[in-house]
Amino acid sequence: MTPALVAERPIMALTGADHVQDQAHARLTLLEYGDYACPACMRAETPLRQLLARDGGRVRFVFRHFPLMALHPQAELAAEAAEAAAAQGQFWPMHRRLFGQQGHLDPGALGDAAESIGLDMIRFRGEMADRIYTQRVQEHRRAGDHSGVRTTPSFFLEGVAFDVSFGFAHLVAAIQAASAR
Repeated sequence: MTPALVAERPIMALTGADHVQDQAHARLTLLEYGDYACPACMRAETPLRQLLARDGGRVRFVFRHFPLMALHPQAELAAEAAEAAAAQGQFWPMHRRLFGQQGHLDPGALGDAAESIGLDMIRFRGEMADRIYTQRVQEHRRAGDHSGVRTTPSFFLEGVAFDVSFGFAHLVAAIQAASAR
């Protein structure tokens, strides 16, 4: 077992509520539980994008929300904004935008982010005011709890948890080894 390998844990099956980036036919699935207000998640974004660009054809990337409300009070509302964008087919642009403006996740900043990616603002504001995506965000959170997630970012490659706090090298090696099989 490599130092970056944490453990094999039960992963909740992918559902229609999951956000899957490209590569529907990829052999491997990389799942991240993340929090838009988490500094470690923000730091992980660049190496993650590089990994996906390099290994994109082999890896399907899935993102689930895991807002750590005790540490990041604005995280759940930011996740709901991402879900409101998803309802308009714009999850990934909002996802990138939210990580890009970390620390600025108050309702006004979320509205600015939504406007900047071209969302229907009347719909966005109404859905945010009604908090209609709270349940979906909490479902993601419960799936993370079930899988043993305690912190963010948490990555799972084919159901195996990887600690990337010291870099992505072990995860990259695991993807290469799994792809070679």
